Amino acid sequence: MNLLQIISEALESLNANKLRAALTILGIVIGVAAVIAMLAVGTGAQDTILGSISGIGTNLLFVFQGNLQQDVRNEKPLTMNDINALSDVYQAPHIQMIAPIVYDTLAASYGGESATPELFGVTPEFEIVSNYFLIEGSFITEDQVNGLASVALLGPEVADKLFDRRTLITGETIRIDGQPFRVIGVLEPKGGGSFGSQDNVILVPITTARARLLDRERDHVDIAYVQAISAETVPIAQEEIVQILRNRHRTEIGLDDFTIFTQEDFLSLAGTITGVLTIFLGGIAAISLLVGGIGIMNIMLVSVTERTREIGLRKAIGARKRDILIQFLTESALLSMFGGFIGIIFGWVISFAVGKIASASGTPFTPAVKLDAIILATIFSSAVGLFFGIYPANRAANLEPVEALRYE
Repeated sequence: MNLLQIISEALESLNANKLRAALTILGIVIGVAAVIAMLAVGTGAQDTILGSISGIGTNLLFVFQGNLQQDVRNEKPLTMNDINALSDVYQAPHIQMIAPIVYDTLAASYGGESATPELFGVTPEFEIVSNYFLIEGSFITEDQVNGLASVALLGPEVADKLFDRRTLITGETIRIDGQPFRVIGVLEPKGGGSFGSQDNVILVPITTARARLLDRERDHVDIAYVQAISAETVPIAQEEIVQILRNRHRTEIGLDDFTIFTQEDFLSLAGTITGVLTIFLGGIAAISLLVGGIGIMNIMLVSVTERTREIGLRKAIGARKRDILIQFLTESALLSMFGGFIGIIFGWVISFAVGKIASASGTPFTPAVKLDAIILATIFSSAVGLFFGIYPANRAANLEPVEALRYE
């Protein structure tokens, strides 16, 4: 019996019980579609998060006050004097620019609408270091920093919440923690970042933030964004930062009262987390495939019982055990293959719909159906069909012709 004849007979057998075959295929369709959709969602989330972090720049370092790994006695805070030392080209030749920042979460309001964004007190360097662009208006200037100006830049999410638009806002006056601030511009969307959403923010001059909003010391710095000359010089720049701050804070090796992170650290951490998430989602979806496989075994066992006399007749006229085994395995494989193909299409449709819903809700998220996910789902569905078809096929092949012919 050649392959085409085997497939033809398998199709005829499945066609004789269309409804039952369709319901069995449906189980595989749901399983494959779930695997495709979940892997696409996980991959899309990973691409979005890593893209947002990389969007800031791969040559950035972040210097925090305090040691995040252990307690250090007599910690000294980061100050503007530290920032000035790090800006010294003779002490740190591989550092291009530094943006000192103070931040907290404060309430903002306008015309009865309110929001609770992250408030960042920044200097003009922050625009370049963080790679921000403006929808309208202008960035904070040195004069506004020196003059403790009550001006603010709004992130797009804040603009949506307060004004329900992102343009024609410059010149309006909002209240931050009850105090009036004039809007001087609106930032372009950037999505998620190393420290949460980069769109749900308000930027004000660092001096204004310290003196009027956050109750910080006049030279206090919460975090410093340090831009190295290039991505290749990040390790050297990191070592320069370490040496300067150790000398200034007089700390012992291994007892630093500051912490430094690089973009690579954040990318590695985010990649690990999203990778685990993708595998977790795919594993949950794969359970649906197992359920579909059990459905195939169930249907094939019923088919063996119903066709016992047919099997006996075939063996009586010369069919070998191998022929019967191949016949039933082919039927189970066809069920899983049809289900797999339809499931791939259905999974892509679900992923596309999720992406459209995310776009409509203002979330920059695009599920990505990749070739490896399609290949994985196809192989897995075929393996499920064959695995769960082995027992029914083997049971049919081992039937004794005489007993099968006598079966009622």
